[in-house]
Amino acid sequence: MEQELKDGISGILGTAIRRISSIRGGDIGNSYLVETSEDRYFCKIYEQDNGSEMAKAEYDGLEYIRKTNTVNTPEVFACKNHRGKGLLLLEYIEAGSAGKKAMQQLGEQLAAMHLVAQDSFGLDTDNFIGSLPQDNSAEESWLPFYVKRRLQPQLQLAVDKGLLRPEETPSKAQLTDALVPYLDKVAPSLLHGDLWGGNYMVSSSGKPYLVDPAVYRGHNEVDLAMSRLFGAFPAEFYSAYEAAIPPGPGFKERQDWYQLYYLLMHLNVFGSSYRSSVTDILKRRL
Repeated sequence: MEQELKDGISGILGTAIRRISSIRGGDIGNSYLVETSEDRYFCKIYEQDNGSEMAKAEYDGLEYIRKTNTVNTPEVFACKNHRGKGLLLLEYIEAGSAGKKAMQQLGEQLAAMHLVAQDSFGLDTDNFIGSLPQDNSAEESWLPFYVKRRLQPQLQLAVDKGLLRPEETPSKAQLTDALVPYLDKVAPSLLHGDLWGGNYMVSSSGKPYLVDPAVYRGHNEVDLAMSRLFGAFPAEFYSAYEAAIPPGPGFKERQDWYQLYYLLMHLNVFGSSYRSSVTDILKRRL
């Protein structure tokens, strides 16, 4: 495998590969540090049957973010099928510490990305949330998109897997009625889509980067809700963000609903340890 990978990347870069080392980086793909005589690269291999699709989705997500000219993302050198697997070859970023200035910059830059005007909810293509497919079929308004494209598929999958009982699962009408007061009059923003603490990094030069996106156009508060789900980001991030986009009325309620999507995804991928977190929100908000 290592020699095949060396040969494949050497062909992409047009130079000899000195060393490939397995490193941490991403929960789904296998990650490698690739070293030539002149530079270093980060390589991710998706081993799944749909690995090429997953690599392409990540590449597309990074490109969507890059084109907003607001927040840094790693440069992409290649995205291709390598012996039946998805290969993504990226700029290697030497990690530094996430100090106050860097987190302030990340908050400012994320807000700037969210303020770039978008014309609809969804995306031109579907992608993935973790290892699960994410339907991005467009809708003109946010409420039907969030119910039909986010909550309902994950709720149904949880029932199909026996992780939720049908009687615990709200209908489309129940979800819509509960969400009407909170999800009305939302403007679309480009979202990172999976903004937990493992999906940003700060370089050794102090620049913040977004990585591993699951992008689509949605409510900007989705990214903030996810950022608070598994331990909030540093306070400087939120202060800087909210100076540009203050939280609106109903933010606390929406945070529950937006975190529900990610908790359902974790329930469906990792199992019943997330069940009580899901049912607690459903009981509290319905």
